[in-house]
Amino acid sequence: MELIREVHDGVVVVTAAEPRIDAAVAIRFKDRMRELTQDAANRVILDLSTVDFIDSSGLGAIVAALKQLPPGRKLELAALTPTVERVFRLTRMDSVFVIHADVEAGLAQTSVQ
Repeated sequence: MELIREVHDGVVVVTAAEPRIDAAVAIRFKDRMRELTQDAANRVILDLSTVDFIDSSGLGAIVAALKQLPPGRKLELAALTPTVERVFRLTRMDSVFVIHADVEAGLAQTSVQ
């Protein structure tokens, strides 16, 4: 599972550089997210712009990534493809996560309620 980490003004941006987050990669995704976000100061934005498919295991891994963040840290999502956005909407996970149109929009927002 290739995840790329960048830091922009204290905001950790993790880009999922894979077309799928499914049962085959869910555990590696969760473990790698823990590694990449353990020192996040406040906000983490997960860029899903290259992800075309997500199943229940992938959705569970993203929720696990949220839960494993230290207290007070936030996991936000950005650039959901239409298929992935539909999964979040149908499962009502769009009410759990702050979702940005793209990473730039997420970075432009200084704080999230």
